Amino acid sequence: MAFETDRLVFTPDDVDLARSPLRQGLPPGSTFVLGAFNPGLAVLPSGNLLMMVRVAEALREPMTGHVIRAIRWTGDRGYHLVEWPLTGVDVSDPRFFALTGEVNHTIGLTSLSWLLPVELTPDGLSVSAIHYDRAIGPRAAWQAYGVEDARISRVGETWYMTACSISAERQSTALYTSENALDWTLQGMVLDHQNKDMLLFEGLIDGAFWALTRPLGSLYFAVAPDSEYRGGPSINLARSPDALHWKPVETGGIRARKACRNSAKVGGGAPPVLTPDGWLVLYHGVEAGGAVGTYRTFWALLDADDPTRVLRLEDEEAVLEPAPRLTDPLKAQMYLHGVVFTTGLADGGDHWIVLSGEADLACRVTHVPKSAFR
Repeated sequence: MAFETDRLVFTPDDVDLARSPLRQGLPPGSTFVLGAFNPGLAVLPSGNLLMMVRVAEALREPMTGHVIRAIRWTGDRGYHLVEWPLTGVDVSDPRFFALTGEVNHTIGLTSLSWLLPVELTPDGLSVSAIHYDRAIGPRAAWQAYGVEDARISRVGETWYMTACSISAERQSTALYTSENALDWTLQGMVLDHQNKDMLLFEGLIDGAFWALTRPLGSLYFAVAPDSEYRGGPSINLARSPDALHWKPVETGGIRARKACRNSAKVGGGAPPVLTPDGWLVLYHGVEAGGAVGTYRTFWALLDADDPTRVLRLEDEEAVLEPAPRLTDPLKAQMYLHGVVFTTGLADGGDHWIVLSGEADLACRVTHVPKSAFR
């Protein structure tokens, strides 16, 4: 689909690294912004929008001499560099390096991500303030290698934000809460190893919190040959009395269909929003090919009272496609192609304001008519 309002609203050039939390340990000029993307989205009490932008800050010289280095947070000692011998790594992917001598598939990141609150005008088209004093970096040992991909939901008078937390211990989901969507309190870890894309529904269902989750793994079991679905990552559901303690829901969810070309992987995008027709879910589907495949945004409607019931699933015609025309002015900074990753949704009246990460590089805002979801 093509939309009249579809542009980049925040790019790596808009980040002032002199105010980065990584200055607590790393010298000025030693890093650059690899990407400013995948923004969580909230509507502030003022009516302005709040993007929680993932800033991936990378070393200018990750390889030096006979070693490759990664950035690690170490608590009171701040940020410092960890080194591995170059002879034992694969550096073919610009986003990470793989340790070739390990028994298990083990990687190190070439960047460390932190979250930057960026305030937008109510239409999402202009930046009104950047809140460096409220930036969110690692605060626990299980976040030592960064905090990534925030998603924000308002339930009652409280905002809930989930984010992926990275460390050598585990990949997990952290929960933050706020009474104003600007000042956030870390509540701790709520999902354990490699459960990504946790999105809280924007409202309670029968008095309980609900969320989309997406467990990952290195092994999946075969589906029956006559099944319409493909084995692999899928979008599941979980339920909680308090947003802290979660139990998987045993039925429902969104699975990749064999007949669909965008079925290499599916995962949650924007937190589900209640509409007159049900819970509107924007999610990503991946078409295999190239380095990471092609990521597109699709949509589904879940029953308002029973979100295990999928009322409508559109996994063929994408709501959003990757848009090279938007990133062409930034082509010297591009390191990845074919990715749009939707992470936020707000009501704009006769349209939805959709926030996405474009090419793991910048933040994209699109006004999508509500008629597109019928």
